[in-house]
Amino acid sequence: MPPLHTYYQEFQPAEELKDIIQCFWYYKRAVGKEQSCFEVIPDGHTEIIFHFGDGLDLFDNEKLTPLPFIMGLQEGPVCFHIKNTMEIMGIRCYPWVLFDLLDIPSGKGIHLPKHPVSQLYPDLNALILSGTIEPAVARIQQYFLELFSQKSFDEVLSKAGTAIRAAKGSIPVHEVADSSHATLRTLERKFKKSSGKTVKDLCALIRFEQVRNELMLNPDANLAGLAYELGYTDQSHLTREFKRYAHVTPAAFARKCRNEQ
Repeated sequence: MPPLHTYYQEFQPAEELKDIIQCFWYYKRAVGKEQSCFEVIPDGHTEIIFHFGDGLDLFDNEKLTPLPFIMGLQEGPVCFHIKNTMEIMGIRCYPWVLFDLLDIPSGKGIHLPKHPVSQLYPDLNALILSGTIEPAVARIQQYFLELFSQKSFDEVLSKAGTAIRAAKGSIPVHEVADSSHATLRTLERKFKKSSGKTVKDLCALIRFEQVRNELMLNPDANLAGLAYELGYTDQSHLTREFKRYAHVTPAAFARKCRNEQ
């Protein structure tokens, strides 16, 4: 098998977009001619994905056209089949605002062949092919700045999202409701409509993401300490929740990260 060659870079959004977009990112991975699986582990964000070339071949046994699609909040790992060189640009968004921003129904995965955002593809493709990543990011950001200036956002969702982000998911649902000055019923209805998930489910995903990120950076991290830090009942609780989303135990995931390092 030929060696893997990867490159990843994140770009911070303009100040006006920081309550909508966590970051823009670019990822390139060369794997050779043989098709292989590229696994995406769930996290607490929804993302708009632009992919270029023929490297990203299949998604859930469905052919991908070279147009953007949305990765919604996932229940478990998703396997993309890749070959040759995969190049991706992503917009990592907070799930309680993205679908409203684009005026589309919430969901786990959505193709956007007719959405105005797909019109960015020709410009982005030309920039990526020429190797100029930062101008491509600037082009995407300008689109979202213009879109942001035309939209108004639900105050309940904005306040709830701010509270969840500040607590990194370790916050009871009733405290989220108090922070957003809404009843539990109103909050849950709005969240389900805007992100496709309940507040509790989203908080669980965000906490899982904290554990996942820590193990990726530090596979020898103490799980009991992480459980305490992130508000899990105990290490067993952390393990159950981690396995729910990663489909492997945190110990097995840490071993994989250690081997890759």
